[in-house]
Amino acid sequence: MNLTIFDQGVQASKQVIPIDASSIYKSFEQVKDGRKKKGIRYPLPLLFTLLLLGKMAGETSIDGIVDWIRERKQDLKSLLNWPKDFPVGKTYTDALAKCDHHEVVKAITQVILKARAVEQCQDEPSRLLAQKIPGEENLIHTAVDGKMLRGTHKHAALHQPPVHLLSFYEAESGLLLDQFLVKKSQNEQSACTAILSPLLSKGRIITVDALFTSRKWCATVKRYGGYYMIAIKENTPAVLQDLSDFFGYSGTERKEFQYHKEVNKAHGRLETREIWTSTQMNEWFYKDWAGISQVYMIRRKRKSRKKEEEEIAYGITNLPRKNADAERLLYLNRKHWSIENRLHYRKDVTLGEDSSQVRSLGVPAVLAALNGGLLALMDFMRVTNVAKQMRHFCAKPRDALQWLLSKLSR
Repeated sequence: MNLTIFDQGVQASKQVIPIDASSIYKSFEQVKDGRKKKGIRYPLPLLFTLLLLGKMAGETSIDGIVDWIRERKQDLKSLLNWPKDFPVGKTYTDALAKCDHHEVVKAITQVILKARAVEQCQDEPSRLLAQKIPGEENLIHTAVDGKMLRGTHKHAALHQPPVHLLSFYEAESGLLLDQFLVKKSQNEQSACTAILSPLLSKGRIITVDALFTSRKWCATVKRYGGYYMIAIKENTPAVLQDLSDFFGYSGTERKEFQYHKEVNKAHGRLETREIWTSTQMNEWFYKDWAGISQVYMIRRKRKSRKKEEEEIAYGITNLPRKNADAERLLYLNRKHWSIENRLHYRKDVTLGEDSSQVRSLGVPAVLAALNGGLLALMDFMRVTNVAKQMRHFCAKPRDALQWLLSKLSR
């Protein structure tokens, strides 16, 4: 039973925004509706669209979205050509509880990917292929990190379990590739190893923090055609000591070292980043770390009027120098933290994810998928200030609906 918002046969007014076949609304029709068909009053794509619309206007809770829609119901009915009342909060939670959050992520992601491809090749695939560099891999930087939804943390009932999500995030584009639940019996590294696949690994540079310093995890990434870049810290003391001794020893042969330095000044602080890379330790680590190609040391110095700080970090990677020289490794190391400051931070501060009190089984993960998809949409549309854009959408919901119902383009 595939309901659409035009099923009632109401005469469309001039205000109605037509639904394009390649729109996000249409893509939501691919998400399986787990509700019983009898008695469904609101199609699932409409529910997702209304939730995103409310979020785009700055509302951070389902109750807030319901109230926001109620205050604008006449205008929204005209824009959507929807003849009935809009749903209450329980309708949303009941529907979301019976959805797969992976399918929600995929629905938004594939629309953005298609829009990006059309922008690059203008519906001519040969043009997209021609942009690839002959003989070189076009690797996609994917940052992986976990996040606990704090609003669910202290509730251990079976129908309200704590939710810990592991996100695969394309650092350059801001695209949430997928998200996975970390079970109570798992840590992030074991959960990630279990769900890794060629789709998530092949042709990708996967950057992670020290929690993922595992021989098995690295071997799995390599086996599936990907590249790993991991930080080495105290949780692997022997490897950390080896790298510290190697880079610190005055007798180490440094002719084959690569070096790069960056200096940035902002907010009254001078920050200097330096990296040294080497291939000399490959043979030493080869038996334990699959395909290892380089080791590196990064030194960060921060200087302000009040204090100076210095930090040394070490890491290993199976990226060969032809794919990543010292400059690129330093860039990848810094860009990895976009998953924290552009995904997790904005989900919490701008979209209020951690403050959400929705805990029903399955619902927090779906709402997190919508949050990640909304931020990816904002990034694709080159929005530099999400909060400011939300205030615009609150005043002009028609503009927000255009993003959701029309063909996505910028």
